[in-house]
Amino acid sequence: MAYKTDIEIAQECELRPIQEIAAKAHVDEKYLEQYGRYKAKVDPKLLKETDRKDGKLILVTAITPTAAGEGKTTTTVGLADGLRRIGKEAVVALREPSLGPVFGVKGGAAGGGYAQVVPMEDINLHFTGDFHAIGAANNLLAAMLDNHIHQGNELNIDPRRITWRRCVDMNDRQLRNVVDGLGGKSNGFPREDGYDITVASEIMAVFCLASSITDLKERLGRIIVAYNTEGKPVTANDLKATGAMAALLKDAIKPNLVQTLEGTPAFVHGGPFANIAHGCNSVMATQMALKMGEYTVTEAGFGADLGAEKFLDIKCRMTGLVPDAVVIVATIRALKMHGGLNKKQLENEDLAALEKGIPNLLRHVSNIKNVYGLPCVVAVNRFPADTDAEIELLISKCRELGVNTILSTVWAEGGKGGEDLAREVVRLCEEEKGDFRFSYELDETIEQKISDIVTKVYGGKDVSFTPEAKRQIRDLTKLGYGNIPVCMAKTQYSFSDDANKLGAPEGFTVTVRQVKASAGAGFIVALTGDIMTMPGLPKVPAAEKIDVDENGVITGLF
Repeated sequence: MAYKTDIEIAQECELRPIQEIAAKAHVDEKYLEQYGRYKAKVDPKLLKETDRKDGKLILVTAITPTAAGEGKTTTTVGLADGLRRIGKEAVVALREPSLGPVFGVKGGAAGGGYAQVVPMEDINLHFTGDFHAIGAANNLLAAMLDNHIHQGNELNIDPRRITWRRCVDMNDRQLRNVVDGLGGKSNGFPREDGYDITVASEIMAVFCLASSITDLKERLGRIIVAYNTEGKPVTANDLKATGAMAALLKDAIKPNLVQTLEGTPAFVHGGPFANIAHGCNSVMATQMALKMGEYTVTEAGFGADLGAEKFLDIKCRMTGLVPDAVVIVATIRALKMHGGLNKKQLENEDLAALEKGIPNLLRHVSNIKNVYGLPCVVAVNRFPADTDAEIELLISKCRELGVNTILSTVWAEGGKGGEDLAREVVRLCEEEKGDFRFSYELDETIEQKISDIVTKVYGGKDVSFTPEAKRQIRDLTKLGYGNIPVCMAKTQYSFSDDANKLGAPEGFTVTVRQVKASAGAGFIVALTGDIMTMPGLPKVPAAEKIDVDENGVITGLF
């Protein structure tokens, strides 16, 4: 049977005018700034002027990702559509896709099948220009930093201790490490430099955690760009860059409103990666969705050990948000890969491989229930090759942890395939009260907070800190950054820092090689293993399949 591609399905959809979608979300037209017929930004004044109470918050997360795919965004969209179908006013809150993965491995990142946000081409390609604004603000700060040194260096910045890097929203390994300022005195001070992908920029984290323009400016001003010759931090405020950076972001900070294929309102705003950043859409978009709907369905990137951990330990801690229920997405196919089965053999029933891989899911479930104290449900994206025996084995294992398992067919059926999941989510919200707690306390040392995450959430045995990381922790603690959250930068493919350790490994040690302060965002970043903040393109980039015809119709975007 030949299936339609995601982009074919999206292009066949008859979109509703954005004013109609806004009305569904109780957003008055006076707050809309339209970008064509089907996209709009929403003025944040709405948050101050509405008297609507917050609805329920549903967090969608997943097992450790594999090449077989899990469908977290697809489930998020399908669940919201399903909630609408059973009579609940649901709203979606998602991140914006980065151009890096769009042209790299994943292609489009706006859901899939009949559970997508649209217009998918626009959302995946530039959208409303938010990422470009973030990149411009990042690179303005870099330019002002280097210009300050060139113009006499009044702040006594140590060129060997510059921490701020430039950024571009593209997978480009060639830019990871560069030498710039060459060509003589008039072209700047020669130094080692580098680029991060835009979603890894601290500006992105600041953008997504800010609750207002005022808060945005305060956070931007605290960003550390370098250290002076005395070892003291130099900030964006010191460079007098804050106002101009905020001016570049004044429109971008307004949440974007679009729709699902079934017309459910969707706020799509911000886009930090969860393996190298905190992996959640903007606070303002989440708050807006909560005000405008009975149920807000949001997601956090990659597996629950990354996105959900950061959503709960960072975003919830900073905002006071608490999910009413958590959905953990899994597929039989992916769990069999965690059990050691080759991707080419996934169509075959293999209960032994499945049983060996299920502990990955069970660890994520246990974390949500026992570490964070939240009610949860497992959503299984069912594929045609999944057998009844495999499904029953998975259900029985989850039942042992007191968690229900619901089969989801949202990829093929849209909201109809998410109705059972929607009913279970409503039941959790109405009947099960969570006892939310964090995985660590802020007054612990940086080392202890990292150890808590590794041992409680990852299931590891210990943490090893390189001599450089130990020195950085000492310095940051002396500077007063010891009592803020930790954002772990770790491979998404394993609970450990080794991408090859699948399933639910035990007894491993996580190596922390670098620790730095994202003072504007308000957290410490701990880089583990060989994680990089600038990805590269694969041997066959998704970009090779993307094209546009003379009528402007895009193809190949998955």
